[in-house]
Amino acid sequence: MNALLRYQADLLLRSQRWLPPVILYAAFLAVGVQSGQPVLDSLGYTAAALLPVAAWLVRVCVTAEPPAARACVAAARGPVRAHLACLLTALIASVLLAVTATAVVTLISDPASNGHRIHVAPLRAAAAGLPATLACALLGTAVGALTNRPLLRSTGRAVPAMLLGALLSVVATGSPAQAAVDGLVTGSQTGRVPVPLLPLAGAALLTAGAFAAAARLTARRTP
Repeated sequence: MNALLRYQADLLLRSQRWLPPVILYAAFLAVGVQSGQPVLDSLGYTAAALLPVAAWLVRVCVTAEPPAARACVAAARGPVRAHLACLLTALIASVLLAVTATAVVTLISDPASNGHRIHVAPLRAAAAGLPATLACALLGTAVGALTNRPLLRSTGRAVPAMLLGALLSVVATGSPAQAAVDGLVTGSQTGRVPVPLLPLAGAALLTAGAFAAAARLTARRTP
């Protein structure tokens, strides 16, 4: 699996197809996060914006190889392992984005609650913001895993399904991403810093289930 991960990471970097989602994420943050804004509000925006980007990174990874190259890798290493390597590469890239964005946004934001009434320690804010951002990265990866190959092979079906899934994951009540972001926004209003460990655990379980479903379908649909 390590060799497959290195192969997929190298393929991702060399293809430069990671640039559009990363640039889009940077643009989201440049527009929505301004220096001096309350830190928890900014971290909530940072987390929510990452979810569709993570789903997009999954699509980049699972569609990066030409069919012939994908068939060769599947024959050499097994279709399930090859596909899981694509999903894990996208997840690792999303986690790196989550860590980087959380650190930058925490540094430039005002360590205070909404209205700048209550001081919020930057380290405590980061300790709350990072799990929330990771939860969104995980859930976005899960959405990407369930809305791309092998479940949906047609671009005309996969892309709308991926965008709709990402939107619902952010706004739907009961979603781990929605719970994590809402906790940060509520914490910014009260000055209390919540650590969204439960949403993070829920997102991890959902992602593991999505990966398992994708692996099962890969095994069934590969000749």
